[in-house]
Amino acid sequence: ADAPETPATSEAPAAPVSQDGAENAAMTDEHGKPTMAVKVYAPFKVYFEGDAYSLSAVNATGPFDILPRHHNFLCMLVPCTIKVAAADGVRLIKAHRALMHVKADRVVVFMDV
Repeated sequence: ADAPETPATSEAPAAPVSQDGAENAAMTDEHGKPTMAVKVYAPFKVYFEGDAYSLSAVNATGPFDILPRHHNFLCMLVPCTIKVAAADGVRLIKAHRALMHVKADRVVVFMDV
């Protein structure tokens, strides 16, 4: 006897949920390496916008790294060089005063604030 057919469904699997309950769909590059959306900009210039593997910077407590799946995070950066590691290389961006916001695999750095 044939096995009964399983009805096809159009439901997508549920997105992973972070500890704070927000959906956090895992983003990856073409090789399956985790990435996050990063935008570093000032009022009149975009320094970087795209997917990245990591972002390194410095706040009042010292140097730190942001990786994909990082917890929500908000801080003021001290003067430093922001390092963005992306598939096409590393970008170094000088920051004098900047605000960083991290949420659900999205990193936004607003400079010259």
